[in-house]
Amino acid sequence: MELSPFWFGLYKLVKFAVYPYTWLCVSTGALTVLTFLPSSPARLRWLRALAVAALAIVWLIGSPIVSTIAAGFLESRTPPFDRATTERYDAVVVLGAGVMGKGSLRPADQLSGLSMQRTLCGADLFAEGRAPRLVLTGGDASIFGEGPKEAVEMRRLAIRLGVPEPAILLDDLARTTYENAVGTKRLLGQGSILLVTSASHMPRAAGLFRKQGFTVIPASCHYTVREWPGFWSDLDLFDFIPSLYALDKFTNALTEAVGTITYGATGKI
Repeated sequence: MELSPFWFGLYKLVKFAVYPYTWLCVSTGALTVLTFLPSSPARLRWLRALAVAALAIVWLIGSPIVSTIAAGFLESRTPPFDRATTERYDAVVVLGAGVMGKGSLRPADQLSGLSMQRTLCGADLFAEGRAPRLVLTGGDASIFGEGPKEAVEMRRLAIRLGVPEPAILLDDLARTTYENAVGTKRLLGQGSILLVTSASHMPRAAGLFRKQGFTVIPASCHYTVREWPGFWSDLDLFDFIPSLYALDKFTNALTEAVGTITYGATGKI
């Protein structure tokens, strides 16, 4: 069942509870409030606990080593697609990952970096003759008002990359991965598909599409971890220094893990 606007907005809001940056804001906010209150032994214990929690989020969750381990566990579950195979499939299915609307500084709607990369991967597989159809799925994920649709912009890029327009099927209504799978089923029925999405997103996405009756062959792109399990060989001094990139990578891995558990608990995977 597709989410109504209200439930989709609530779904997006609840996701903030999973983000470590939200935890950091809550802990530092509470820490700030407590510093202005009269001192007491109990309040001092809370101050120390919140200070340790904030430090742990910044230094531990923001550590490149921790984020690489978290991402590696997810990305290693679906190894890269074997380009040596000569097998053909019913369709290449590409999942959107965001689009930015036009404005005074952005003259046209623009795909996010991930959406662009996934579209490139899908168009490349189509050009290799892996399937006769390219399915692009992703709608308007705006909570308030209306915005551009991911699949529409992905189609424009795919055509510029040489994919014939008649070979492209569009699902421009989906806003979640579950809706991607349901919408693709409406377009294709069932069959074998090459599923294109980010490597960390693939375990959850593949499970949702299999639940809809598809034979799924993962074709992951955007691996953030180069070696697994031997990632230690890539470490250098900067991997011991917290960074925003590491915090973002850990957040993505945590969101995917929670999403997979949630979809599994609701019977969608």
